Amino acid sequence: MTTPTETAVPPAYRGTVDGLGTPHPLGGQLPGIYAEDDFALRFVEGLDVVLAPIFNVLDCLEAYFMPALAPDDFIDWLTTWVGAELDGTEPVELRRHAVATAVSLHRVRGTHQGLSDAVRLAFGVRPEITESGGATWSARPLGAFPGDPRPYLRVTLYVPDPAALDAHR
Repeated sequence: MTTPTETAVPPAYRGTVDGLGTPHPLGGQLPGIYAEDDFALRFVEGLDVVLAPIFNVLDCLEAYFMPALAPDDFIDWLTTWVGAELDGTEPVELRRHAVATAVSLHRVRGTHQGLSDAVRLAFGVRPEITESGGATWSARPLGAFPGDPRPYLRVTLYVPDPAALDAHR
């Protein structure tokens, strides 16, 4: 439960981290004249606090692009990079999976398999899909057309509790 001063959603930015030290403290790099100045040392300590998260991100940058390791708020940004169609209300593990599989889903987009995989990702169950289309090949012209002349697509989900599903989704 959150208190009035807390938010349920984590902030969408990188910030300072309590107790995080910097691998490159500025105080030791100051010219000799400032090395003994208490005010100058305290001033650059404040800059060290601001710079420490930047060094932390840069040291771990490759992990930010691995869906299994990236911070939760960065996953939301990665979904926009890879074109994963999420609304942000999904559980974090589902969002991580969506980012990790986005390329393979784009590869089969518009196909029976692509629709099936997208629905399974959204609802957790494999759908039953029936459609009117078909494809064929013939060495002679004027062959029979495959499929139904009236187009249709029906996606059926068999879920344990239909009331628990998001009707909009």
